[in-house]
Amino acid sequence: MSRLPVITGLGGINAAGRSSSHHGYRRMIIAALDEAQALETYAALAALTGQLKHKDGCWLDTNGNTVELATYIAAIKQDLNDATLIRKLENNLFDPNQIHFHRRAQLSSANGGGFEFELKRKQLPSPLPLGWKIIDSPDDSSSQVKIQIQDNFEVLVDCFRKINVNCAGQLPTGFEPSKLYQARNHPRALQLTVYAASDAINSIGINWESVRQRVSPDQIGVYAGSAMGQLDYNGFGGMLQARILGKKVTSKQMPFGYAEMPADFVNAYLLGNLGTNGSIVAACATFLYNLRQAVKDIQSGTHRVVVVGTTEAPIFPEAIDGFATMNALADDESLRRLDNLHEDQKIDYRRACRPFASNSGFTLGEAAQFVVLFDDELALDLGANILGGVNEVFIAADGHKKSITSPGLGNYITMAKAVAATKNIIGEQGLQQRSYVHSHGTGTPQNRITESHILSQVAGTFGIENWPVTAIKSYVGHSIATSAGDQLAAALGSFAHGILPGILTIDHIADDATTDHLEFLMSHKQLGIDNIDATVINSKGFGGNNASASILAPHVVKAMLEKRHGATALKDYRTRNEKVEEQSRAYDKQSIAGINNTIYKFDHNVLDSDAIEINPDTISIEDITPTISLDLKNSYADMCD
Repeated sequence: MSRLPVITGLGGINAAGRSSSHHGYRRMIIAALDEAQALETYAALAALTGQLKHKDGCWLDTNGNTVELATYIAAIKQDLNDATLIRKLENNLFDPNQIHFHRRAQLSSANGGGFEFELKRKQLPSPLPLGWKIIDSPDDSSSQVKIQIQDNFEVLVDCFRKINVNCAGQLPTGFEPSKLYQARNHPRALQLTVYAASDAINSIGINWESVRQRVSPDQIGVYAGSAMGQLDYNGFGGMLQARILGKKVTSKQMPFGYAEMPADFVNAYLLGNLGTNGSIVAACATFLYNLRQAVKDIQSGTHRVVVVGTTEAPIFPEAIDGFATMNALADDESLRRLDNLHEDQKIDYRRACRPFASNSGFTLGEAAQFVVLFDDELALDLGANILGGVNEVFIAADGHKKSITSPGLGNYITMAKAVAATKNIIGEQGLQQRSYVHSHGTGTPQNRITESHILSQVAGTFGIENWPVTAIKSYVGHSIATSAGDQLAAALGSFAHGILPGILTIDHIADDATTDHLEFLMSHKQLGIDNIDATVINSKGFGGNNASASILAPHVVKAMLEKRHGATALKDYRTRNEKVEEQSRAYDKQSIAGINNTIYKFDHNVLDSDAIEINPDTISIEDITPTISLDLKNSYADMCD
């Protein structure tokens, strides 16, 4: 009997804002919210971006003046809208109009007689390049040295250019994760990790120490990472650039650059985790690959708590150059062609990502998303919030390929399996009438053809006539490893509010996209929470990394728990959950009030060999009540004497 992985916590950050309490999702569908909900989410955004604080019972603006909340939010609402979702590149990360690069140049004298120049003695290269001659005496005490060169001389000249991709799903303007804790030159992706994982842990409404004292250390896992690693200057990027830029490699750039470092940070600086950890890297499907590992661990009973997350911060010139060279990104020229714009006409960067319509490429986004999973019994015992459940996650490769980036057959397999697994839980009628799809929906011409055909064929196979399809990359961009995490965060929001986000950046479906059995949502779809039983999240990654997940709505999960554990257990659970819900709401209110709850425990409770006691049957850890059992099952008993 498999245990059910229950989603008890959600946290993160992307271009739509903070994920906990579904604020990021609510920003996407904010026009469909009632006035009170919209005000709350705008207030959350204002606090996130430093434009609102609450102190001594009063709301304060950026100047510390007392304001009336609704009036103040109405005044800055347009600014908050403009500061979120996909938009024109801002210069807080880099100046898109001044991208630094080196151009090779050959220097030669005009008359062929060589030339001379001066430089500081301490800047002399060692050994001297061929053809260089120091004219000054070697023991000259002058700080300047005169150099004579007879031959032509190659140099690298500092140059600057304007980037040809000028939009992205940047984090909300004004949000600075490095200011929320002692960032210590951490790469941006690790800064997002600390914030997002803290948001998830705080959102569960249960003190983490209570969880640690309830669950054996080896039954807690953390699976988190990034697909690209940390490639900015504080990570691998700086390590590789340092010599070329005439700088020194730091001692942090190598370790901080590794792709699994988000998991390491969560273990070492947030949770003090002693259990399973690591990351599976699978390009754009990385989040679901890690989620699958967590699901298998909980289903098998080896783990009772697993934190799953991914972080990606790919908005920097080198990454943009790489994707643009592949013709994968929507650049200015292609967007002008789509809308028949002249050079002097303004591009609507909000509509840069257009899944399943006429389009030209995807739009990069930065994001970090984390979820906390409990097994069903622990969720009931602790009164945890039930945001949803993970039924199954399936992965498949593409087989033989002509191009490593081209699609193949693997996604047909994962989608068909995920739909079949969903039908197992909610039945044929539930599948056909109360499920929908979170498509990968990148906004590329190739994706609109291949993914629409996959979804159509699978829907037809299972008798689905009008399967709702949404694509939230149209709001927040493509965050590579975290893209399915963005989709899951939005799915949990739809479970809570009953509204499916429309693909608002499109006004038609492309002629080469398959539409049979599908309903591509070009506006928000109000269904109500009782009419959404499940969603299938789809993810397709470069290299043939395909994953599809069956995610169950909270009311479906609770019905399953009642059938397994009984009505009395559910009644007792609801009583315990009242306090947990109260704590979750309190955290949300504190965040809206501008209170920083970011967790970062550097050099905190570091354990040494004196803190562990190993016996033949158990391992005991200081200050942790549950022990680790060494009574291990022999999986190969039939092969041993």
